[in-house]
Amino acid sequence: MPGQRRRKYKPNPALVWYQRLLDRLKNDTQFFRSSVQLAFVLLCVWIGIEFHLFMRWGMSGGTEPYVERPPGVEGFLPISALMGALHWLYSGALNTIHPAGTMILLGFIAVSIVMKKSFCSWMCPIGTLSESLWMLGQKLFKKNIVVWRWLDYPLRSLKYLLLFFFVSAIGAMSVRDLDVFINSPYNKVADIKMYLFFADITPFALWTIIILMLFSVVIKNFWCRYLCPYGALLGIAGLLSPFRITRVKESCIDCELCTKVCPANIKVHTVNQVWSDECTSCLRCVEECPVKETLVLRSRQRSATVAPWVFGTLVAGVFIAVTGLGMLTGRWANSVSKDEYQVRFQKLDSPLYNHAQGSVPQYGPND
Repeated sequence: MPGQRRRKYKPNPALVWYQRLLDRLKNDTQFFRSSVQLAFVLLCVWIGIEFHLFMRWGMSGGTEPYVERPPGVEGFLPISALMGALHWLYSGALNTIHPAGTMILLGFIAVSIVMKKSFCSWMCPIGTLSESLWMLGQKLFKKNIVVWRWLDYPLRSLKYLLLFFFVSAIGAMSVRDLDVFINSPYNKVADIKMYLFFADITPFALWTIIILMLFSVVIKNFWCRYLCPYGALLGIAGLLSPFRITRVKESCIDCELCTKVCPANIKVHTVNQVWSDECTSCLRCVEECPVKETLVLRSRQRSATVAPWVFGTLVAGVFIAVTGLGMLTGRWANSVSKDEYQVRFQKLDSPLYNHAQGSVPQYGPND
């Protein structure tokens, strides 16, 4: 009936430009989500530029202008961050080598515990790239490939196997083992080694990335769905979230539009609440539903509806709160000085900075 129809957002031409922008951010869920995604992509680009300038200074032997290393680059060191988190849990002290990486990891987990696996679809730059690729594939080929269920389930288990491998290997380490690795010469320059890996990437690594991107064009979120151990961790943490996409059966017209637009291929039209660990709370299904108050976001089956713009604000707000707390309490910048970095840049070819098959060479107090 006309009174039950949920109308698509249309901008109000009577509003001035900034009012139209605020109105769209509040009422157009996917525009708001895209804006948050863009903000975090730009933040990563900014961090990347700063780190490139820092690397240029270091590789030049100090002849180029000095630019301070951005702590946010540690967000791209997940293994070191996980080790730092376990070391903090075991010892009660946050390490000073990559403290920002640990705080960023805790920020990701906190977002997932409160708002499901929303980090993946609202903030993760890899998730944003993956989404852009499958949307490109949809435009080029009119549709994306849906992997057969008998193959989809085993493939989805791969990311959990990778997560189990990393967690079990790191979890088996003692406090002393973690301390040795965290303070090793290799770990102190792990971000530098990562930069050099991509700056002088091997043909094998380059073709691996290209193949993964091509798969992501034809299969929605290929990397995120099947291979990302971070996504597996956040999916598990998201099961603790009180928020769920909820379907009101009484007013549902079984149009199945919610299921058709779901990037995770969840059969939304058949459930009362979406509990799947694959749900990233992108809210595409909520926005697509043509009936008012039929597909909504709630903390419980009969609780009040949470407005999408409130949810999106919480996603960004919780992450900013956790990382901001790290900055305010001095748990952000590392303890490696400018002079120490200058020395270490000159010794990057030393065996001390190799990480062969997961082992770290023995080092002394002056290394």
